[in-house]
This record gives sequence, C-alpha cells and structure tokens, in this order.
Amino acid sequence: MAASRDNEQERAAPKPLDEIERDIAANTRAYVVGPYLQKRGVAADANQRSFAARLDEAAGLAAAIDLTVVEPVQVLLTALRPATYLGKGKVEELAERIKLEEIGLVVMDCALSPVQQRNLEKAFGCKVIDRTGLILEIFGRRARTKEGALQVELAHLNYQKSRLVRSWTHLERQRGGFGFLGGPGETQIEADRRIIQERMSKIERDLEQVKRTRSLHRASRKRVPYPIVALVGYTNAGKSTLFNRLTSAEVLAQDMLFATLDPTARAIKLPHGARIMLSDTVGFISDLPTQLVAAFRATLEDAIEADVLLHVRDVAHEDTQAQAADVQAILRDLGINPDDGQRVIEVWNKADLLDPAERERQLGIASLRPAEARPVLVSALTGEGIERLTRAIETRIAHSRPVYSLALAPGDGKSLAWLHANGEILRREDAEDGSLQLIVRLPPEREGAFSARFPEAIRQS
Repeated sequence: MAASRDNEQERAAPKPLDEIERDIAANTRAYVVGPYLQKRGVAADANQRSFAARLDEAAGLAAAIDLTVVEPVQVLLTALRPATYLGKGKVEELAERIKLEEIGLVVMDCALSPVQQRNLEKAFGCKVIDRTGLILEIFGRRARTKEGALQVELAHLNYQKSRLVRSWTHLERQRGGFGFLGGPGETQIEADRRIIQERMSKIERDLEQVKRTRSLHRASRKRVPYPIVALVGYTNAGKSTLFNRLTSAEVLAQDMLFATLDPTARAIKLPHGARIMLSDTVGFISDLPTQLVAAFRATLEDAIEADVLLHVRDVAHEDTQAQAADVQAILRDLGINPDDGQRVIEVWNKADLLDPAERERQLGIASLRPAEARPVLVSALTGEGIERLTRAIETRIAHSRPVYSLALAPGDGKSLAWLHANGEILRREDAEDGSLQLIVRLPPEREGAFSARFPEAIRQS
C-alpha cells in the first residue's frame, strides 16, 4: 500500500520549476496579444501609459525568456467576454493567423481566468499564458539565491493551484477509499490540491528560516555603523549598471527586463570618507502579480529599512512618467513616502541617450523642484553626474549627523586615525607647528565615544 501511495503522489505531484520552464522552450515562435479595454468618454489619466507602450513592455517581457516574438498584436476591446476575454470574431481571426504562422505560444498581456486560458488554448491550438504566468516564468529563470528560488516556487504553486482544472487531464477521476468501507475517497483534483498545499507549507517554513538568517545579517550590518542606501526603480531603469558604477562590482546588468532578482549589497566609501552599504533590489513593474507582491516583499526589506533610497528612472524612456508613478505607488504600499526629499533621491538615468534639446528640457523640469527634492541627472554607463549623485547622498546622510570642530596636538596620529575610522573629516587645516584644526562629522551612535575622547570639541550649529 505504501508503494501504491508513493506512485500516486509521484503521478499527481505538480511539475518542478525546471520542467515548467522547459514547457516554454527558447526560440518558441510567439504572438504577444495586448487586449486593452477602451473606456469611452473617459479622459485618459495623465500617468497612464499608452496601449502601444504597454504592448511594447509585454513584448520585452517575452523576449526576456528568449521567445521569438513574431508579432505584437494590439486588440482594443469595448467589453470583456467571460469565456475567452476576447470577442468571438477576434478569437477566430487570431486562430487563423496562428495556424498560418505556426505559432507555438500566445502571450496575453492581461490576467486570464483558468477557464479563459483553457478556452483560448482550445481555440488557438497552442499554449496560452497570461501576464502573471509570463512574469512567473521570468522570475523562475532569474532567481539565483535560495530565498529567491523558494519565493518563485511558492508563487508558481499558488498560481498552479488555481489552474488545476486546466493543468492535468486525470483530474476528473476519483480514487477509491482505503479499507472495506472506504467510499469514493477524494477526487484526483483534491489530491493534487493537497499535495500542492503540503509543498507550499514546507516552502513557507523554509522561507521563514531564510528570512531569519537574512534578519541576522541585517542586524550584523546595523552593528557596523554604515547607513543603508537602496536602489529602487522600474525594471530595466539601469539600477544594476549604476550599482556597478558606484561599487566597481560586476552584478549582472543587461538591457533586459528583470535582469536582477536577488538583492545584492556592497560597502563603499563616499568622497568625504563616509562608508555606506549600497543595496541593489528587484525592479518594479506595473500590474505585478499579487502572488509575487507578497512573495518578494522580503527582497525589498533592505529598501524599507534604508536610510536613503535612490529612485532610479530611465529618463530617456517614453513612458518615464508612468513608470515613476508605478514605483511611487509601490513605495507607498511599503510605507515609504516617495516625496520625502530628505530620504528619497530621484536619479534620472540614461542621460547619454538624450539629445541636447531633450536634455535641456529635462534639466529645466528638474530646476523647478525645491532644492532638497531636485533630481540628479546621470549616466550610469558613461559616469556622467556620478559625482553630483554621491554629493547628494552625502548631504542626505549628513542631515541627521552632528558636526564638530576640534584641534589635535602635533604628532597625535592615534586620534587622527580614530577620527578617520569612526567619522568623516570634512575640513583639515595644518598649522606650521604640526597641529591640526579639523571639522568632523559623526554617525549618531559614535557621538558618545567621540565626546568622551575629545571633551574639548565644539559642536557646530
């Protein structure tokens, strides 16, 4: 009986992620369909991205898993059909084109119900995935850390659980019960749901352990008095390229949506000597699947706890305003005020892609903002504006840090070394007799030790 039960679980268990990913092979010929609902008589919101831009983004997502996008197809709808999402005539038209073009996959840039997905697959004669399935596919291929892989698998299982009716053909069968009076037992679909739920529960327990480990790492970082500066922004805004520019690291940075999924942190020294912990995070995107909002919240914990956030924007993108609005909305969901100029710095990246007229226009827009909330125009690729950015970071960090003036006796190298290790020397004047006049800035947690060591120091207003 035990062997029988093992065989049953092996048959009914959901597919591992690598098998799911192989279902959508590289270079599969694909259509990307953008079925967008037109709202008659309603003015478009100023921040709402155009249908063309949304379709272009969906095609970019498909390209991110190496699909060969034969054609992006925009379909404007006046109403949504419960059975197929699209109207009957459009379904028939697409089915004909799919057959002629020998399309193996259709990506629908919307959220489909399991019934709609099944009906479209029958009509088209090929595999159909929606926006949620596509993003899950990308995340499944990009995650590298244990935490990232667990979060993706959890989201995948959650998604599969709602689509069991579509996923397997054996689900309508029933198993007999055990013993003489077993009765009909549970249906195969119930068995599949139970197996998925058991796996999800195990992953959740594993994730809790990983989160505890991450919290210990964060606690150890807090004991080192480094402020945390986190990069946030829309996917493909150039965060990883900027991270590499600032840290001289070699984090994967490609012109690709969701090139970075796993958080990365490095300690760097700013021009005045202050050390910071710079953290790269997963990119945001509009209409992020709800399963992933919850699953990837842990990867954004560095952003939530950061002293300074760099909101990196692709200022050369036609949809930069809409992308910024999406990021700001997610930051608010995380309890962060995106308009807090003392904590959030807008970094207008990809300045190298702007022509002179557009550059002047962007600089004019930036100059209209208050000085403390003014964006910094940079090019992570060429290094333009990086010095201005590091100064802006220093200014934000210094906001809550005390500044002192003090004098050191000639030859007091030990005290000078302590100041270099524990604070920032903003100004140094060497007298003829070898004494030093210094202006220093300190992290708040070092102020007590500093005052005990240098009681004659004078705090600046």
